[in-house]
Amino acid sequence: MNVLTNYPLEQIKTKSSELIGNTPLFELARTGSGSRLLLKLEQFNPTGSCKVRMAREMILAAEQDGKLKPGGHIVEPTSGNTGTGLALVAIERGYKFTAVVDHHAARDKLRAMQAMGVNLVFAQSKGEGPSTVERRRIAAEIAEMTGAFWPDQHYNPNNNKGYTDLAIELVRDLGVDLNYIVGAVGTGGTLCGTVKELRKLGSKVTSIGVEPLGSIIFGGPAGKYWQSGSGAPGGFTVGPNVEYDLIDEALKVNDLDAFSMARVVARRTGLLVGGTAGAAIHAALTRLALVEPHSIIVVLVCDAGEKYLDSVFNDDWLMERHLLDETAHQRLSRLIDAYQDSIRLSSEPLIAIGA
Repeated sequence: MNVLTNYPLEQIKTKSSELIGNTPLFELARTGSGSRLLLKLEQFNPTGSCKVRMAREMILAAEQDGKLKPGGHIVEPTSGNTGTGLALVAIERGYKFTAVVDHHAARDKLRAMQAMGVNLVFAQSKGEGPSTVERRRIAAEIAEMTGAFWPDQHYNPNNNKGYTDLAIELVRDLGVDLNYIVGAVGTGGTLCGTVKELRKLGSKVTSIGVEPLGSIIFGGPAGKYWQSGSGAPGGFTVGPNVEYDLIDEALKVNDLDAFSMARVVARRTGLLVGGTAGAAIHAALTRLALVEPHSIIVVLVCDAGEKYLDSVFNDDWLMERHLLDETAHQRLSRLIDAYQDSIRLSSEPLIAIGA
């Protein structure tokens, strides 16, 4: 008997884009009341980010609409993850790609785009924050001068549509409805696109958007922040892909808590997640004690921590910015321990007083 006949046909992909999606769920914490905090690990997409989902959707839609011709040129301002996603699609479909970036972006994201053959155009940063407004100005100028297609992720509705499959995967893999979904908000596409599709599928999920302290998406004063890929600086006009009616609750998380959370996750699980994912996990972890019993909280982990070895996971970089605090690490680690203890306590029989 040939044992090979007992197995399905070979499962070999021939394009990197065929590896997009079907990312795993990982349980980070559980409580004695039966509630669970799950991470949707989008770093297992090619390019190590969820943004490759929407990059593909925006380019395919542009082709169908005739906005992007064979052999054409794409330009986009990006902090890195959208850039690597567009780079992958451009490689496969034969386009030139120019990314407008600044030095606020993680250096490894810039290196990754260069490795993929992307033409990088640097905007001059004003201060230490992201130069979002200036990047957009340069991208518009390049598009006008060269005729390049500018997807414009902040205003392109196909950004949000790119997360349809992510919602379908959550419903399929959980088998039950999730109660809360938590995600960092930048363009708004990841969280709002996922929530919109979940609700189309009948979910009653409560959505929680997270941005850096100092970002102006949810209001409040503008300030400096180091979380890369989410939020919006002062002077930036928030685009329509941030669909406020799809965000039930808005939270701000400072850099210290965001980065400490990412580092605690690495130490406890061996999984490296990005700084904005750290912010979302921090929000979810502190909420876990307050939710109804048997609740499911899903955090959208947007990208991989390996892109931040020079920053979030670099002690010297953090100390220069007064963002390294071992007591914050210990506090968050003890919170996870407390959840584990609650499981043990809930399973122990009660002993009557005086027995």
